[in-house]
Amino acid sequence: MKAKKTKTAEEKKSKKRVPAAKTAGEENKPAKKTRTAKSAPAQKSKSEQESRIKEKKPKVVAGPAPRSPRVKIEKKVLQEKKTPAPAAGTKSVLMDTPVPAIAPAAPSLPARPETEKKEVPKPPPSEPEKPALIKLKVSTQAILRELAEKMGIKPVDFIKKLMGLGVFATINQRLDPDVAVLAASEYGYDLEIIPIYGDEEAAVEEIKAEKPENLKPRPPVITIMGHVDHGKTTLLDALRESNVVATEAGQITQHIGAYTVKTGKGIITVLDTPGHEAFTAMRAHGVKITDMVILVVSAVDGVMPQTLEAINHARAADVPIIVAINKIDLPAANIQNIKQSLSNHGLVPEEWGGKTIMVEISAKKKINIDKLLGMMMLQAEIMDIKANPDKQAQGIVIEARLDMKRGNEVTIIVTSGTLSVGDPFVAGMASGKVRALITDSGERIQSVKPGYPAEMLGLTGVLPQAGDMLRVVESEKEARRISEKRNQFKREDSFIHQKHVSLLSLRSQVEQKLLKTLNIVLKTDVAGSLQAIKDSLEKLSAPEVAIHILHAGVGNINESDILLARASDAIIFGFNVASDSDVLNYAKIEGIEIRTYRIIYDILEDVKAAMSGLLEPEIVETVAGKAEVRQIFELSSGKVAGCLVREGKIARTQSVRVLRGKEIVFKGKLSSLKHFKEDVKEVEKGFECGIMIDGFRDTAVGDVIESLTREEKTRRIQ
Repeated sequence: MKAKKTKTAEEKKSKKRVPAAKTAGEENKPAKKTRTAKSAPAQKSKSEQESRIKEKKPKVVAGPAPRSPRVKIEKKVLQEKKTPAPAAGTKSVLMDTPVPAIAPAAPSLPARPETEKKEVPKPPPSEPEKPALIKLKVSTQAILRELAEKMGIKPVDFIKKLMGLGVFATINQRLDPDVAVLAASEYGYDLEIIPIYGDEEAAVEEIKAEKPENLKPRPPVITIMGHVDHGKTTLLDALRESNVVATEAGQITQHIGAYTVKTGKGIITVLDTPGHEAFTAMRAHGVKITDMVILVVSAVDGVMPQTLEAINHARAADVPIIVAINKIDLPAANIQNIKQSLSNHGLVPEEWGGKTIMVEISAKKKINIDKLLGMMMLQAEIMDIKANPDKQAQGIVIEARLDMKRGNEVTIIVTSGTLSVGDPFVAGMASGKVRALITDSGERIQSVKPGYPAEMLGLTGVLPQAGDMLRVVESEKEARRISEKRNQFKREDSFIHQKHVSLLSLRSQVEQKLLKTLNIVLKTDVAGSLQAIKDSLEKLSAPEVAIHILHAGVGNINESDILLARASDAIIFGFNVASDSDVLNYAKIEGIEIRTYRIIYDILEDVKAAMSGLLEPEIVETVAGKAEVRQIFELSSGKVAGCLVREGKIARTQSVRVLRGKEIVFKGKLSSLKHFKEDVKEVEKGFECGIMIDGFRDTAVGDVIESLTREEKTRRIQ
């Protein structure tokens, strides 16, 4: 009974809340008489339970007692009937108080396992993290079926998904890049559209992912850039210590495009391109071959247009710039002004607190050339330039040309691996097997390491472009397969890269023979209008000029349409559609013309006018005069035809044709027209004249010489 009095207040409170199923007399009876055989072990260890309660008491977190313990206990008992009976002294599931060792009339209340004595408050539930998208690369030429296969889904399901997005496509159709990216994201893929060949980007990524232990130092690749006549080739001559300039024809750089320069501080590879075409092409292909740029600036002329162009190219390629201020030996040199001008364009000298290395040199007199080389090697050391030489070679095409004796010649720089004679390869759309490797000094070698240039023989097919990647493959058969696939892509790809045009400028483009195709991007409000306009436009194509609808879709004009028009020199036509101000501003910046209409007839009339501007004008020849040959005079300078003008007049500046009977025997121009011995501009009807025809000495008596006027008539698409 004494032990009963030691119950805690909480236990008493809990006891009071239990309905009085027992009488007070029953409660005070000895435990031995009231307990069943099953509860005896619990009573035996009661003192241990109480001591455990006392020990654990500071850690118990007491919570408010439930309002309806009976109901909750009954529910808990029903849920956990199959669980073993708990030991006395453990915490209640519903109350943070120890369970007393009592003899229940019903099955005993189950307790939590020993490991769950203390309830730990759970943190608030956080938002479920979205699974990361799986990166997937596809070519710009990939069709719907290929994209579906790459994602591991059925093409039919993919078509249904596109229909849900409002896009209708067939299984063999190429998807708009924006549509493809959006649709792929629905399946958990982060789609990246890569260039036409598909494997170029993968090769670049492979180079970046090389293991550090496989990398070895390679020579830095340096591009010399700058304005014309600022001394780029003279600087290269000073670096190579050979007289390149003296052997140049017409002061235009003639070489293979890349040289290895041995210096006292190491080896460097120098690109020397006539202009910036190769550099630009490499950036367009997404490759980075140049490690740093040497910007040559004349200390006399200063910053010029091509100087700024070179700066922009280098920044876009994210390569460091070393400025070589050349011609400091001339009296008119003004170095401080040059530095100030360069600072205005973001190239601040180190001595002024900037980060740009500037070296004052004279390439002609070889002043400070060693200092410039030292700065190059220092920059290369900081950049820690390395590559893996022990793998299949990869390289970049610098130049490609056709030699009448040796065939196709390609200048390459190896970026990774080792290129050897006999290696099968692909470069651009061409393939082949390396027949010979020649250095810039003319020496034939067996292999080329990373960072070194070489002239390569053995290429078959279309010459690659500057910036195309060269890759060694397993076999010639594999090389041919890749080449054929690339050529197929190229044939399918009908985009024409030209300067941007407008309808008003098409006529001048034709006069310069720059354009014969009118590229169109068409957007309409509904599919019915789209098909009607598309069919009408395609019927307008003529033999000399064709309409090429690059893209036709339903919806407002967007940035994707601007990008497509920019890449292919297209005009955007919209029917009952709009475009927001951002798109219009973007089109204005890119120089893309957008024309919107409400009437289909107006679209067709404008396109007809544009196509008419593309047609060559019709040349109409009119006979202005006729002269009959009466006599032939043989002179030392040639034959002179003595003629009588029968109709109209014969003019000195007009073209003529000679008729013998009804046959035209010659057509050309007059070399002289005389009345007696006097040179005249024209001879009227009824007068005699002497005619000499340029390039024709077979004039005969009885021939008729007709003077012709030429008139151009504008043609129009009907």
